[in-house]
Amino acid sequence: MKTLAITQNITLDGSIEMLGDWFDPADQDPELLEATNRQSERADAILLGRQTFEDFRSYWPRQTDDQTGITDELNQIQKYVVSSTMSDPEWGNSTVLTGDWIAQVRALKGKEGRDIVVTGSITLTHALIESGLVDEYRLFVYPVVQGRGRRLFPDGYETPRLQLVEARGFQNGVSLLHYTV
Repeated sequence: MKTLAITQNITLDGSIEMLGDWFDPADQDPELLEATNRQSERADAILLGRQTFEDFRSYWPRQTDDQTGITDELNQIQKYVVSSTMSDPEWGNSTVLTGDWIAQVRALKGKEGRDIVVTGSITLTHALIESGLVDEYRLFVYPVVQGRGRRLFPDGYETPRLQLVEARGFQNGVSLLHYTV
């Protein structure tokens, strides 16, 4: 059975909506990049909402001198995009989930393999949290207070008890907090 992991970049005040310039995917501390790569090695699929998928598709495949390895990873990994309007994802190894996508994600989780990772995709993330499908939270906490923006947990949602698995700080001030549900 697969683990569904929410992997988010998040501010100290809980925002995952990037309204400022606090995150640059090309500007990575070497230890932070190693931790990110370790997270990626645990996954064989990524699940994205349509907008995040389109943002990724318009940026990552066009990178020609990516020293992070993220481009190669994203081009090779199986990608699932939840959308009611997209029919052709126009990116290799991509599948569009339409209709009852919650049931489709539940079926994907039931298969053998490595993790399914969700990143960005705030509306999708909220729906997955509310449906109880999330097994882990891997939060890269940036030392920034944004003061606004959509938060990781939907308003009024009470999380189940989370168990801290890992807490690690990096030279650039970012911290990784890894929880299981």
